[in-house]
Amino acid sequence: MSRAAALLMTSLHVLTARFDGVKKDKGATAVEYGLLVGLISIAIIGTLALIGPKLNALFLQVLNALP
Repeated sequence: MSRAAALLMTSLHVLTARFDGVKKDKGATAVEYGLLVGLISIAIIGTLALIGPKLNALFLQVLNALP
C-alpha cells in the first residue's frame, strides 16, 4: 500500500469517527434539554400553585379599589 493510500484511509477513518461522535452527542443533548424543560415546568407550576391565591387576592383588591 502506498503512503498516499494509507494517509487517505487514515484521514477517512478519523473523519468518520469524528462525525459519528457528533451524532451521538446530539441525541444526548436533546435528552438533557428535555429533562431541563420538564424540571423548569414543574418549578413554574409549583410556584404558581403557591403564589396564585395571594396574587389573585391582590388583583381583586386593586380591582375593588378602582372607581
